[in-house]
Amino acid sequence: MTPGPPTFSRRWRGLPRWCGALVLVALAAFAGHEATVHSALARLREAADHRLDMLASALDSELTRFEHLPALLEMTPLVPALLGAPGDARLRAALNRYLGGVNATAGAEMLYVLDSAGVSIAASDSDKPGTTVGQDLSFRPYVADALQQGRGRFYGMGITSGRPGYYVSYALRDDLPARGVVAVKVNLADAERSWRSLPGDVLLVDERGVVILSTRDELRFRPVQALDGLQLADVLRTRPYGDAQLQPLPWTLKDTLDRDTALVTLDGRDQLASSRRLRSAPWQLTTLDDMAPVHLSARNAAVTAALAMSVLLLVAVTLWQRRRAVRHKLANQAALQAAHDTLESTVVARTAQLRAAQHELVHAGKMAALGQMSAGLVHELNQPLTALRTLTESAALLLDQDRKKDVQANLQRITRMVDRLARLTTRLKTFAHKAEAPGAPVPLAHCLADAQASVAEAARLAQVRIVLDLQPPELQVLADEAALSSVLVNLMRNAIEAMQATPERTLRIGARLRGSRALIEVRDTGHGIAADILPRLFEPFVTSKPAGAGLGLGLVISAQLLRAMDGTLTARNEVGGGACFLIDLKAVP
Repeated sequence: MTPGPPTFSRRWRGLPRWCGALVLVALAAFAGHEATVHSALARLREAADHRLDMLASALDSELTRFEHLPALLEMTPLVPALLGAPGDARLRAALNRYLGGVNATAGAEMLYVLDSAGVSIAASDSDKPGTTVGQDLSFRPYVADALQQGRGRFYGMGITSGRPGYYVSYALRDDLPARGVVAVKVNLADAERSWRSLPGDVLLVDERGVVILSTRDELRFRPVQALDGLQLADVLRTRPYGDAQLQPLPWTLKDTLDRDTALVTLDGRDQLASSRRLRSAPWQLTTLDDMAPVHLSARNAAVTAALAMSVLLLVAVTLWQRRRAVRHKLANQAALQAAHDTLESTVVARTAQLRAAQHELVHAGKMAALGQMSAGLVHELNQPLTALRTLTESAALLLDQDRKKDVQANLQRITRMVDRLARLTTRLKTFAHKAEAPGAPVPLAHCLADAQASVAEAARLAQVRIVLDLQPPELQVLADEAALSSVLVNLMRNAIEAMQATPERTLRIGARLRGSRALIEVRDTGHGIAADILPRLFEPFVTSKPAGAGLGLGLVISAQLLRAMDGTLTARNEVGGGACFLIDLKAVP
């Protein structure tokens, strides 16, 4: 009998199962999307907090750096003398010169003195165009506040210069009322420029909600929300923003995560806005991080979770089908057993078939081995990180001394250190699997200069003199620059530490050609290498340093790095005292 066409109930019997499967896939995609969003937001917020800590601390320091200047000028005899005789041209010229000298040392943009009516009578820039001398600045809040309350602060566009700045004022009093005001103007343009090197955008919003500093020029002097009538009247009176139109930002609040963090839309893009109040001014520092990478990662995670759930459902369906096949098989066996009771003549044949079908067995297993951890990772990264800290501290000191060229040189060295760290981590990932290629031509002079800069602070503290002798000066070797720098820094630091307790502290580094090879010698004037350690010097965890001062891996890693560059590292004790490490590398013709 031929079966008829499937009925409606048979056609739609599997619909609930398909709907349930689709619901599970959708739930998996939603869970993957939400988990990724929360995880990415947590990372963004943590990074923003660290960035805000750094920026707020630096900006607070810049704002308070000059607050002592107005108070110090009160003790200068020229200031009260000119306030008592404002028409004395000789006193005014002397005070102008004095203010110019003080400001040249302090590094502010402008330093000036106003009388009790708010008129500027002397300034550090009196001989330059746009000086405040002779200007009536009594309408400025920082002048009025100083005359009434003793001190004042204000951020706004300069009336004569047209440049924005932060003003700090201090009233000069023998008794009430105030006889005059000393004011200093601080230019925050350098701080604003430094923000541009950081990820994301940075905004500084004043007490009216107007952006006064920004990494994006088009956002400057624009309020987060439209100003009300009282605020607009105050702006017209004090003119803090010059001729800015004060058009509100295209800023829409989407969600508030906590008191200082929110999701906003700016220029049609979703941003994570993280804020921090400054201690020294009624301003708010805000960082903006683009949410597009977060949304992309969340979408990818949702697709991955949906695919994983689909695979799991397919596996479940396959197992269910196999299980149903087993049940059918058992049913057939039961039917055969029943037939055995009635058809005695076919028992033997059917039993043989059933027993033959029961001989199927499937079992497989596979084990995966995990790679071993590299104990040298700590030692490899420690040297560049130490150098980075030294260069960063040095850059801060140089910046305070306004030595911009030296600061730029330090920043370039820091950039090379960061590139070196990246190459180190990449190399360490494959360190245990294969040897690296010999590398490219590396100028030894450049490599030795970077290594010397990395240990300069340690050498200075230990009072070690470093002598370089490179023959010829243009000598180049075939090597990996980051690896060779790491080896040189390690040998130089070991030498500096070995000379801590010796009266003669000279580190000599020489390089010369011998045929097609380049020989680099690192010699110190320490006590040399102990006789029991010298034969085992290049074995792992062998060190003469006290516990906790070293892992005993530096020389092992250095030797392995040089072998990867077709080079060698050997050591010996000098006859007159001290140790000598010899690097042998292939020279560039």
